[in-house]
Amino acid sequence: MMRATVRLLSQASRNVYTPRSHTTAFIGLGRMGFEMAYNLFSKTLVDSNGAAHFVVCDARKESALRFSRNMLEQFPGAKIEVASTPADAIRASQTVVTMLPSSPHVRQVYESEAEGIIPALRSLPSEDIHSTLCIDSTTLDVQVARDMAAEVNKLGATMVDAPVSGGVSGAKAGTLSFLVGGSEAAFKRVSPILAHMGKKVFHCGPSGAGLGAKICNNLVLGVEQIVVAEAMLLGLKLGLEPAVLASVINNSTGACWSSSVNNPVPGALPDKEPPCTRDYEGGFATTLMLKDMGLASEIADACGSPLPLGEAAENIYAEVVKKEPQLANKDFSSVYHYLRLAADEESRKGRLGQSERM
Repeated sequence: MMRATVRLLSQASRNVYTPRSHTTAFIGLGRMGFEMAYNLFSKTLVDSNGAAHFVVCDARKESALRFSRNMLEQFPGAKIEVASTPADAIRASQTVVTMLPSSPHVRQVYESEAEGIIPALRSLPSEDIHSTLCIDSTTLDVQVARDMAAEVNKLGATMVDAPVSGGVSGAKAGTLSFLVGGSEAAFKRVSPILAHMGKKVFHCGPSGAGLGAKICNNLVLGVEQIVVAEAMLLGLKLGLEPAVLASVINNSTGACWSSSVNNPVPGALPDKEPPCTRDYEGGFATTLMLKDMGLASEIADACGSPLPLGEAAENIYAEVVKKEPQLANKDFSSVYHYLRLAADEESRKGRLGQSERM
């Protein structure tokens, strides 16, 4: 039996397997994107009885190759290619999903003259442009999202912003919530696609509305993760067992995702495996939360809406990244580790001061 291999896609070799109308591309295979793409592709294969074709693209080509090999090991008959650039991906695919770190990456992927999606779209036949659907799930600046959508829609294609809530665990389980900004017609078109990667799909309003909702949600999340860390640390200093305190919080008025799913203390959730059980690896990076808190601050300034807790939380995450750089790419619940180290340092200073006075 011949072993399935990964094809490298170039403009010269595109559409080898199936028509563009049957092809979906996923650009951005980081912690979230990898899991999202797997769910999207595997479930689309089931729906299409194996007729679908897929393209993946990532700034780190090895990530795209690794994803493709993983898919082919589990679905040997899958038709999957690795595109060298976003331009190659859009030329080969009618539907493209992008999941990128931040605003500059989205601009690069969509606007780059040599490799971007928008210039490549302009080179396609009119009927191909009008059938193209772009879904961006990046959490980015609202105005950047609106600018990108305006450019894509002006060409005759369709673009929506569809940021997600649910974290890496939700991406892996296929239980994400998608917050969609775009027209009603676009929302109806993207909903079945997003349903392969999540459980809930909300239409938040016109272009940019999905991101507005996501930024507000992450503002809450960023603040609550810090206060959960503070409460857990205080409880431990009071002699409470982590699992007991977490159970009390999770069944009382303090209940929230940051405690019940992403609790930062090992042993607090015996029946779950939050990032703290893996030395805070494999979650939502602290730098990304800092970015999201910054987005909230920027848009709040523009709107004249006060963020006293949001600004305080943003400063704390900035301190974590600055003073404990090893936590920058670890899950943002590692703010607990930062607070614990700070508490230990205060205790040490207190003991030194006491000994000096004796």
